[in-house]
Amino acid sequence: MWLTDIQKIGVGLTTAGCFFLLLGVVTLFDTALLAFGNILFLAGLILVIGHQRTLYFFARRQKIRGTICFLLGIVLILCRRPITGFIIEFCGIMALFGDFFSVIVSFLRSLPFIGPVLSSPYIAPTIDRLAGIRVLPI
Repeated sequence: MWLTDIQKIGVGLTTAGCFFLLLGVVTLFDTALLAFGNILFLAGLILVIGHQRTLYFFARRQKIRGTICFLLGIVLILCRRPITGFIIEFCGIMALFGDFFSVIVSFLRSLPFIGPVLSSPYIAPTIDRLAGIRVLPI
């Protein structure tokens, strides 16, 4: 594997953070789970791409609205406003990480069980539209 040990730990923390965020939403916006998920996600992101690149990613001019929404959502969750905070944070996540969705979809399509489902003719156009994948009309 091409990842260092620190980056492997970062991938684990990021995955755990996404899991706790999902669990926080499923348990009707539990503040503790959402806060824990946010902390793990940010810690994992810092370990995967490094301090400088993380700061550069969040401080880019074209991503500043997403950064403000993401951080404001985290602050609202920590101030016990989980529903409002998660909605604002989700808007920030979409603005920050929306460019990566096409890469994620193409990776999921290469997996054994999920790939054929995402590539089916009934689901593929919707997934492509949501991920921003451009398909030629031919």
